[in-house]
Amino acid sequence: MEKKGKLELTWVGKYEEEKLEPRILIEDKSKSYGDPNTENMLIHGDNLLALKALEDKYTGKVKCIYIDPPYNTGEAFDEYDDNVEHSIWLQLMKQRMEILNKLLADDGTIFVQLNDEELCYCRVLMDEVFGRNNFINMIAVKTKNSSGASGGGEDRKLKKNIEHILCYGKQDFKKFYPSYTTVELSQYLEDMKINGVSFKYTMVFTSLGRRKYYKTIKDGAGRDIIIYKHEGYETKSIRQLAVEDEITEIEAFENYYDYVCTTENAQTSIRTRVREATDDLDNLYSIDYYPVSGRNKGKLTTVHFVGKNKRLVSWFKNVCVKERGHIFKKEKVGSLWEDLNWNNVNREGGVVFSGGKKPEILIKRIMELATLPGDIILDSFLGSGTTMAVAHKMNRKWIGIEMGEHAYSLCKTRIDGVIDGEQGGISKEVNWQGGGGYKFYELAEPLLVKNKSLPVYQINPSYTWDMVCEAICKIEGFTYEPSGEFQGHSSENRFIHITEEFVNTKYVMSIMMNLGDKQSLLIYCKKNQADMILPENVEVKKIPKDLLDKCNFESEVQE
Repeated sequence: MEKKGKLELTWVGKYEEEKLEPRILIEDKSKSYGDPNTENMLIHGDNLLALKALEDKYTGKVKCIYIDPPYNTGEAFDEYDDNVEHSIWLQLMKQRMEILNKLLADDGTIFVQLNDEELCYCRVLMDEVFGRNNFINMIAVKTKNSSGASGGGEDRKLKKNIEHILCYGKQDFKKFYPSYTTVELSQYLEDMKINGVSFKYTMVFTSLGRRKYYKTIKDGAGRDIIIYKHEGYETKSIRQLAVEDEITEIEAFENYYDYVCTTENAQTSIRTRVREATDDLDNLYSIDYYPVSGRNKGKLTTVHFVGKNKRLVSWFKNVCVKERGHIFKKEKVGSLWEDLNWNNVNREGGVVFSGGKKPEILIKRIMELATLPGDIILDSFLGSGTTMAVAHKMNRKWIGIEMGEHAYSLCKTRIDGVIDGEQGGISKEVNWQGGGGYKFYELAEPLLVKNKSLPVYQINPSYTWDMVCEAICKIEGFTYEPSGEFQGHSSENRFIHITEEFVNTKYVMSIMMNLGDKQSLLIYCKKNQADMILPENVEVKKIPKDLLDKCNFESEVQE
């Protein structure tokens, strides 16, 4: 029986891979802004080449990637060709996805937002690149209301009011960080009533009584669990308190916020140990201990158990938030996001980006789910700059890539405003006051260009010698880090030396004096002695001859 290959998406030109030149990045200090010691990067240029340029330094270091690529809808955009043949779109995405996969940390996540034009094809493509077993979620995002009688079925299609976000992880991804939506308690209770569901948080400890030491026991790892018994505790219901105090039940929740609770039949080893160590009477006990997992891992934590079966006391305040005198019920974020406000999104950040702008609150939710302060965020289809604006306000490090004039007019304008303390979007929610900075980079031209009069390649005249050295290091996979006689290294034992000098045996031996035991050397030069006998740990290559097989220096990358 013939062995079958893996299931994959195919298209014309899929396997016609180009040897991309990993271009160097040149900082334009006149456009960099704010703190000069920042690690944040705004890159102007083709995102495929820019991503390739990031490989050597950022492989495996990006915690979260969010991209909002052209949807291929045929709509007119000044910045992008959004109406390309289907196989071309897939090829463009495949090339970029493969590099994004390299950059993503092993515990990182990537979010790709699309509508339904290319969504399903993109998911199959991402199954192939990131692994089907690393698929996490497909999130549906409500973008606008579908109201009124017009536009619904005139072209045989339903009116579109959602987009989708594909989310994939890497092999070490465990779970998202806790993130919640909120709804005012009065509305939440009304919705539960309509749906015939009872609210379980109706018990109130009007007094926890006198807490007295009872005994100390051990958890499974031999750590102390200190048990206390509460004498004279009292409980009442929310309804009872509302009647007694002559207030509404919502007001009772507000007045007794810290003491409202429910009880749960929690199946935990801690509860089992408490039950075994205490009596079977209707008493209240509390314990102090250090959890080995969960949100309070390693922190001194107090929990309560009540009744004959020592049911766990779950506090109302842990599932709600109290703001401006009102209580909001928290609900864990699911895969349907219909609560995000898209009103006035075109005005956010002080820049206009018709048809493709995303609200800051959307990116904030993604970053809350997938990142912590200090993590690196990457957006290679930056658009109006929403991702970098939100990352900056939330104290994340960021890399943004955009092509065309609006990298200056939109992206730079927007992030400069953020650094200056702009108060739109999520600014007030995260108490943004301004600060920080970024470095602005341009992609260098190709290292090698054709001679204008002769059919040969030569070093680009716009390059300085330092730029030449950095470019060769990138092409050969070395980290550019000049030190002494060496311009870079690929490991602790392999170094590269680049020179304009004529290289002969004597020259090689002089450079080798700087090598240690078991270290090897790659030398790049313009001219060298033809009949040199080299040691086994030394290799000599010529500029540009030996570079031509590494990359396609004639290719013009198109978006």
